[in-house]
Amino acid sequence: MSNNNNGLQRGLEERHIALMSLGAAIGVGLFLGSASAIELAGPGILFAYAIGGLIIFFIMRALGEMAIKNPVAGSFSRYANNYIGPLAGYITGWNYWFLWVVTCMAEITAVGIYMEFWFPGTPRWIWALAALVIMTAVNFLAVKAYGELEFWFALIKIVTIVLMIIVGAGMIIFGLGNGGVATGLSNLTAHGGFFPNGVSGVLMSLQMVMFAYLGVEMIGVTAGEVKNPKKSLSRAIDSVFWRILIFYVGSLTVIMSIYPWDKIGEQGSPFVLTFEKIGIPGAAGIINFVVLTAALSSCNSGIFSTGRMLFNLAQQGEAPKSYGGVNKNGVPKTAVLVSAGALLIGVCLNYLVPEQVFTWVTSIATFGAIWTWGTILISQMKFRKTLSPEELSKIEYRMPLYPFSTYISLAFLIVVIGLMAYFPDTRVALIVGPIWIILLVCFFYGKGLHQRKESSSRLTEVRTDQ
Repeated sequence: MSNNNNGLQRGLEERHIALMSLGAAIGVGLFLGSASAIELAGPGILFAYAIGGLIIFFIMRALGEMAIKNPVAGSFSRYANNYIGPLAGYITGWNYWFLWVVTCMAEITAVGIYMEFWFPGTPRWIWALAALVIMTAVNFLAVKAYGELEFWFALIKIVTIVLMIIVGAGMIIFGLGNGGVATGLSNLTAHGGFFPNGVSGVLMSLQMVMFAYLGVEMIGVTAGEVKNPKKSLSRAIDSVFWRILIFYVGSLTVIMSIYPWDKIGEQGSPFVLTFEKIGIPGAAGIINFVVLTAALSSCNSGIFSTGRMLFNLAQQGEAPKSYGGVNKNGVPKTAVLVSAGALLIGVCLNYLVPEQVFTWVTSIATFGAIWTWGTILISQMKFRKTLSPEELSKIEYRMPLYPFSTYISLAFLIVVIGLMAYFPDTRVALIVGPIWIILLVCFFYGKGLHQRKESSSRLTEVRTDQ
């Protein structure tokens, strides 16, 4: 197994990174967040997922342009450092670490909620802690073994969603499981129309929609551990986008065609309802197991991402040097442990405020994701400006419709931030997020001042010796 020059192993294959990014993106945003998103937008949520998916596609292509030319661990943090400046790289690296720590808090919170199905009397924080310990242990496997485990983790939920889409389509078209009576697509328009809550309903749902897509950019983080970056990254980026769009839009189209959208939130999980309608006994238990593995899978990917980002920050001198070490399996052990330690805050929140924690952490994570995606787009614009006309003509993997696609994507992200400020439930993200960014700026300049003082002190010592 080959190693790159930082000690990380290039043990991930194309199928690993494709399923890892799917595993990161298909988590609680779809299984736990879809019901609240449907409640806000009705069938119009399909339009929101499609538009959000197109923007994510542009962002991923922008990342792909840079990652295929320069595949490094930590990717967009390094690109921000190279093409925007050291401060941007520092903030982006630490911000991405922070966003995945917060996202993992949402995932371990979801584990606690799902386990209540089988153990209703047990406090959520106990299951959140158990999930954290198990997923941290998994991350100490050699990267190839980790990739293999995550591959099967992600496959469970993907197969379940595909089966639901196929069987649900059979019910819609042929009346399968419904006494031969085809349900058709009338439910998409019969209860207040396709946009029952108007444009405002679709806009209100965008925060949860974009949270659902969080994780696809993880392909860039894997760049330093991919066997054949040029071939694997380009294929993974394109295929992951289409698969996620099919899973989100496809599964929710099936669900809202079978059930009136305004009844879904009242009758439990939309996925459980669909399998029960098909006539599968024990559907609730089966789906609960699937969504549990979905949350664990996304948490697994999150700990992987945070560990690699801390490792990269240490390599750049922006985090303690000890975070830049790897064990015999090529795993950045200290960085993984520090990230897992930060997740203990999520366990505490599940103990202190179990009802509010999910809404808080998803909105804060969305703010962090928007910062990351915006940085990727700006880095790509700056990256283009560093290339000569000859180098530009040789780019093999291009951002389509550049520069219009970049400007449109940036404008969309600004709109989502504005919407988060407008709605009270998500406003907390625009308090916590900016405070975190301000702290990072202070740390960056504080670190620079400390280094300048050290440098000045060493220079004085040299002069004294002379």
